[in-house]
Amino acid sequence: MHGRIKVKTTAEQQEAKRKEREKKLQLFNGATHKAFKKRTNEEYDNEALEITGQLLTANSDFTTMWNYRKEVLLHYKEEKKPEEMEAIFKKELSFLESCLRQNPKSYGVWHHRCFVMDTMPNPDWSLELTLCNKFLEYDERNFHCWDYRRFVVQRSKVATQDEVEFTNTKISSNFSNFSSWHYRSKLLPILYPDPEKRERVKEDILHKEYELVQNAFFTDPNDQSAWFYHRWLLGRAEQPQDIRCLYVNTKTQQIVISLTNAIHLKKVHAKVIINNSEIQTSWWTPNKKDSFTTVWICEFPVQSLNKTANNSIIVSIEDSDVQRSCTLKEGEVECWSKDSRPETIFSSVLSAETTTVLQDELDSCQQLQELEPENKWCLLTILFLMRALDPMRYEKQTLEYLTTLDKVDSYRLQYYRDLRSKFIIENTISRMSTSDTREINLCNKDLSCLYHTDHMILETAVDVSANQLSALRHCFMLQAVQKLKADDNKINNIGDVINLPMLQELSIQNNCLTTMEDLSALTSCNNLSVLHLQGNPVCEVPDFNGKVKTLLPQLQQLNGNEL
Repeated sequence: MHGRIKVKTTAEQQEAKRKEREKKLQLFNGATHKAFKKRTNEEYDNEALEITGQLLTANSDFTTMWNYRKEVLLHYKEEKKPEEMEAIFKKELSFLESCLRQNPKSYGVWHHRCFVMDTMPNPDWSLELTLCNKFLEYDERNFHCWDYRRFVVQRSKVATQDEVEFTNTKISSNFSNFSSWHYRSKLLPILYPDPEKRERVKEDILHKEYELVQNAFFTDPNDQSAWFYHRWLLGRAEQPQDIRCLYVNTKTQQIVISLTNAIHLKKVHAKVIINNSEIQTSWWTPNKKDSFTTVWICEFPVQSLNKTANNSIIVSIEDSDVQRSCTLKEGEVECWSKDSRPETIFSSVLSAETTTVLQDELDSCQQLQELEPENKWCLLTILFLMRALDPMRYEKQTLEYLTTLDKVDSYRLQYYRDLRSKFIIENTISRMSTSDTREINLCNKDLSCLYHTDHMILETAVDVSANQLSALRHCFMLQAVQKLKADDNKINNIGDVINLPMLQELSIQNNCLTTMEDLSALTSCNNLSVLHLQGNPVCEVPDFNGKVKTLLPQLQQLNGNEL
């Protein structure tokens, strides 16, 4: 008993901690209340800096206090001399550095540091780079610091080549530094821009990067950083803007264009010229909701056409050399013009040198895959290399690799199924590009999702039966479709089957439509006359035929029976 230190019980310890927290909370709330009061009274003084400093030391994510602190500093800037402000700002930078030591990933601290450096009279940018280096040594994946470094580099005009060398150093010390790889992907297009492909890198530099990244994933095949960077290297450059397809229909009195890249037509005007006369038009999107898309529609007056001669229709994008034309022959009701080169649809034409490099990459990855048969990153990269080299030639192998990925990476099973669907649809469209058929058959392809409907604006018949579809996604792009068939799927949503002026027959047998509300989108398809819904729960709704007739008065045949 005598001379022994009394050990507090657990209950006593908890009570002591509670009282301590309560005391700190009271102090924090009191300081917060005082700061708010001073800000309301527009008191911009040293006490404001002291109070906000105490609060931000305790909680550096208190954004309101950072804003109040900015107001105080801006007020000082109007009243004090430059040399005084220099001292104040240096003190502020020192305070910010102490905050960063406590919380190096605080948005508020880094943003406020940007403000200070942009506002102080004589900022020392070299010291800021040193600070970045220090914090990136502490945590090389601190993206807040990487963002700040980019800010410093931009303001101080650091040579891009120097920053590329910096990423070399970081990557050499740790291949797993994803931030360095990402930063590199932003620097190389600036330093070595491809003159023909926006935001891409010159071929010779690209080939050297393949060597660098190959060293990384051979060193550690399971690290995802290098694989993601490799995916960026494989990325297709954005194709030049073009009118991929022009479709004119005199029955609907509509012109439909499909573009290579999505645009906002309120910002970029498309001009229509019929028989050498410009027509005033107003463009809208197929679902009448989107504002940024690849497919646009406008109406034109039929009186602008010659009834006894051929008609020339030209559509062009203003302030560019992008245009496409077609000729509506005498007596015909529709005409179109499309790009029929399969190599321009979903892939870029590769030079002989790039093809050789990619083939070497493929061979190397396949060798690695033999050593690491269940490495998902290696399998996925092989798949994308095959798609980049020759989608048709490697079609069978691509599907086989996807099947393997289903097994080794079951957590991403849906992603691989959607990817398989995307590739199958791309290959089907590419094969059709050189033919005159206007029917696309995607039956029994195990599709989980619909892709690239903006490439199908000319199709008069689309069949996606016997797949695994749960929705008819983006079918509003099918502006010429007359017959749409989607039997034997898992469809519970046809909300995108809207605004199809030519649709006459729709078959969605043996699916999962359950209520009359599920059919409401069809009211926008004014020429729909034949509807097949057998095998859907909605057919069990009381007075089903009567309700459908009320909903779709133009319908002539329902489930094989005349109405």
